[in-house]
Amino acid sequence: MRLPLFLFFLLVIPTQLLAVDFSFHQNTGLKSGPTLLVIGGVDGDEPGGFHAAATLVTRYRIEKGNLWIVPNLNSEAILKRVRGDMNLKFAAVSKSDPQYASIKRIKSIITESQVDLILNLHDGSGFYHPTRINSQRNPNRWGQSCVIDQKQLPGAHFGQLQELAETAIQQVNKKVQAKDHYFQLKNMNTASTTKDIPAKKSLSFFAVSHNKPTIAVEASKKYPVHLRTYYHLEALESFMQQMGITFRRDFPLTPAGVKQVIKDDALISLAEGRIQLELNNMRTSVKHFPLAKTVEPDFSSRNPLITLQPTEEQYRLHYGNNRLAFLDPLYVELDRSIEGVEILIDGVPQDIPFGSIVPVQKKFLVNNQKGYRVNVIGFAKPDQSSDGHFQIGQNQLNKSYSIDKAGQLYRVEVYKGKRFSGMVLVDFRPQKGSTVAHFRPVNPKPEEHLN
Repeated sequence: MRLPLFLFFLLVIPTQLLAVDFSFHQNTGLKSGPTLLVIGGVDGDEPGGFHAAATLVTRYRIEKGNLWIVPNLNSEAILKRVRGDMNLKFAAVSKSDPQYASIKRIKSIITESQVDLILNLHDGSGFYHPTRINSQRNPNRWGQSCVIDQKQLPGAHFGQLQELAETAIQQVNKKVQAKDHYFQLKNMNTASTTKDIPAKKSLSFFAVSHNKPTIAVEASKKYPVHLRTYYHLEALESFMQQMGITFRRDFPLTPAGVKQVIKDDALISLAEGRIQLELNNMRTSVKHFPLAKTVEPDFSSRNPLITLQPTEEQYRLHYGNNRLAFLDPLYVELDRSIEGVEILIDGVPQDIPFGSIVPVQKKFLVNNQKGYRVNVIGFAKPDQSSDGHFQIGQNQLNKSYSIDKAGQLYRVEVYKGKRFSGMVLVDFRPQKGSTVAHFRPVNPKPEEHLN
């Protein structure tokens, strides 16, 4: 996997561990500064929190300071689309518990001396309000709040928890999309209570108990995922600014901008980058999909919420809580002798690298290369060994063989004998601008970011 220089990924987690372990990412600025640890996904059914954390991984560049990110703490619960009970195990957990290793590992990250402040991202029920207004807006709800366990943590750097939270709330409330979206401060007073409350078993209280300032951010579950993610990011940016962490991002921080990011980050690369799939609107099942037969599926994605999970004789693509397509594998050996193909796209010849998604307005033609066979999936060709040298339009392709449900994305596969050389996706969706192909690598070099 090729990664931006500013972003360090911990070693890729083996596929068989994905259901029980999490990824850890360090985004280090060129200038030294404080360290913020952001944790998403301790509860697996709260996608606003873990999509916000993942967006920090894929779309933010730190210039001063350090941003540590755990976007998918309870990976198993995320995949199963359930809450899970991990957040109740930080006071004590049995060594026989399947989550013991993950909890031990995150505790070691939390207590690292370099960590100055921790933000724990959640999606909460209803709307927190200090007085009861109705069943959805009252002291027992959590949504649209910053939650602290105590006002301050004496002696700790950034120990002024209430002051930090109140400043973030003021800044977020300037950006709310409606008046009833306002954030509030919720102080649990966890340490001072004698009651055995769930908060005493939580990640946040564990951190505070180990002298690590921690604040939970709760976006309301009443909102769509992209809006929850937007509010999390607004709060995160406020806390970074208060800490003196400077950053850039490559998208406008608006609800529409966040929604587009979540969509655009739905990409996965397979077969050493020779295949790229866009996961939006995929068919529920893709037949005879070329995959190298390995102990672990060969895939990469810059988005840590995208995984490929073995299930019986197939593989299933997941994007956070979303269960996407089944891939029915056609096991192949890889041919690395060429890196792409020449395709005539709407009359313009172009050299197309494998792993590209290329727009086509009307027709395309793949030039045959000696010793290689072209297979356009969904094209009912005459009795020929290769689909090369045929002008092919969308109306000549069988929609049931498309990658997407709308019948607009199709596979062009190239083989050398029985070995798989690579794949290009031809894209018949309406395009803006020229007919020249635009390649979309999974791990693009960061462009100039916006503050």
